[in-house]
Amino acid sequence: MCVARCSRCVGWALVVLAIVSMLANALLLFPNLEYSFLLERHVTREALFGTGLWASGLLMLLAAHSILSASSKGGCCGFRTAMLRQVAYSCLACAATALCFWVSATGLVHGPLCLHNGTQGLVWDTPLFRRNISEKVYLFDTRRWAGACVEPRGVVLWNVVLFSVLGVTSGLQAVLCAAHVLNALLGMVCGPGFGNNKVVPA
Repeated sequence: MCVARCSRCVGWALVVLAIVSMLANALLLFPNLEYSFLLERHVTREALFGTGLWASGLLMLLAAHSILSASSKGGCCGFRTAMLRQVAYSCLACAATALCFWVSATGLVHGPLCLHNGTQGLVWDTPLFRRNISEKVYLFDTRRWAGACVEPRGVVLWNVVLFSVLGVTSGLQAVLCAAHVLNALLGMVCGPGFGNNKVVPA
């Protein structure tokens, strides 16, 4: 096992996942690819938090950049110092992805903000939000999706797909960051080429 090669793999994987997270969160801000809902603040609250843009996005890109640059450090002491910094970066990135995962899961469970037929006519609200324990979660009752919202059209499926993508990508990022913490600790102890040294018989 080569610690530096593993760091490069983790770094590039985090770059790809960060880009996917940023795209998913950006699309959540524009239901049906229309900007009017965002201008009128008729966008799901969890999408407005933008955790896919800054937590699993920009912060993750910064962490990936530092991971990739640390993997190219030469010299024993220089590499070990860089690995020590990577432990801190990876822990911070784990916290950021955990926040994004939690916000995405909350947005998924609460359902989208949309214009729907309430008791007092058309109102902007979250009609699919589970308000009592006996009520079935809308995620497992797809028949409710089509008639739940008047505007934006198809927003339920839009939110379910994109919040699911955000949840999966942030979960994968957390796993990769946790794995990189172990990899960095191994690099600090054993150096950059652990596993490459062959044992020569006496």
